[in-house]
Amino acid sequence: MHSRYIIPTIMEALDPAAEWLRLSERYRQMSDSELLVLARQNSELTEVAQQTLAHEISQRRLRLQPEEPPASPNPEPPPDSSYAEDRELVEICTVWSLSDALQVQTLLDRAGIPFFMGPEKATGVDAVTSTFVNGVSVKIMRVGLPWAGPAMKNYTPANEPGPRLEVDSDPSVRCPKCHSTEVVFERLITEPTTATDNSSSKFEWTCDSCGYQWDDEGIVREE
Repeated sequence: MHSRYIIPTIMEALDPAAEWLRLSERYRQMSDSELLVLARQNSELTEVAQQTLAHEISQRRLRLQPEEPPASPNPEPPPDSSYAEDRELVEICTVWSLSDALQVQTLLDRAGIPFFMGPEKATGVDAVTSTFVNGVSVKIMRVGLPWAGPAMKNYTPANEPGPRLEVDSDPSVRCPKCHSTEVVFERLITEPTTATDNSSSKFEWTCDSCGYQWDDEGIVREE
């Protein structure tokens, strides 16, 4: 846009009425598109020029459309793209101590593989806020798996938790003969042992399935 439409002369600045007339004439000679371009530079115009331009745009019933925001230099890929699949985070290990986390960080850094630790997705051990005692998950993007495998071969954790003991999740009383759980508790038998010892108690049971009867101290005996 030519500067004559924007910057007034000294005489124009000293005579607002003359400036209004001159600008009105200039703006009338401009095309619609030129007026709209000038309107986007409204902050660079004098107060009289702004008023004159607004009047001319109003006379022509032009509408200034809002500018579209500039496109992002790195637009997010659509969710169904193959690139999004490559960026999916997958777990490669769980660390249970600060020393093990530092070891994993060193191995992955050497291989140039970005990683994320814990639900906070920390990109470094110093940023981890989770508790290592409960285990901290280490994840990388799926695209990095082919390189993570060789790098993690040198990982030697020093604080892996031991194997968990299996606990019987079925405390039901079973018949020692047919192993049915259809067992009925009949009564508690109390038998004195000696004159000075406390009494010992036994449980009397009947199996509803096979009719077998037995007593025990809470321990099933196979027969």
